[in-house]
Amino acid sequence: MATLFQEKYIKEVVPAMQAEFGYKNKLAVPKIDKVSVNVGIGRITKDQKLVDFIKKNLTLIVGHKITERPAKKAIAAFKTREGMIVGLSVTLRGARMYDFLAKLINVALPRTRDFRGINPKSVDAKGNLTLGLKEHIVFPEIIGEEVSNIFGFEVSIATTAETREEGLELLKLFGVPFKKDARPSHLKHK
Repeated sequence: MATLFQEKYIKEVVPAMQAEFGYKNKLAVPKIDKVSVNVGIGRITKDQKLVDFIKKNLTLIVGHKITERPAKKAIAAFKTREGMIVGLSVTLRGARMYDFLAKLINVALPRTRDFRGINPKSVDAKGNLTLGLKEHIVFPEIIGEEVSNIFGFEVSIATTAETREEGLELLKLFGVPFKKDARPSHLKHK
């Protein structure tokens, strides 16, 4: 069963991208390939209760099993040893990815304190977007009164776009709230 975001891609995004960039085939239109969610736990790795709390809450948010990420090499300055768990991550594809994106775009980002939009410079040369969320409590699955600790995490949205412009337009069509350029038009660079 297709999610609302999958239907939006087929009915709205594909025709708009074809009109904008001149794709002749619908399969040539860029799409969102995957979404990765990452949390660094290097400093709190010894506090297993807190690590379990983060795992439980992140699982509630993304709806998928979380994977522990070990350190690839020892770094004395960070007090890490090779193989020590320093992060938690999950990669979402398909329906779960679209469900998470819908929550992120329509609920979590608008609930973020002092949110004025995502800087378009966050999109890289291949059209991928990476953003950080400071508080996990902006998601509807988290009940604020029951939260004892607040943690942040990183969300990376990978697209199949070839250029930054294609990726930026794709994300805008999906509803990702980018900042508007607040400068007057006569001061903008051409």
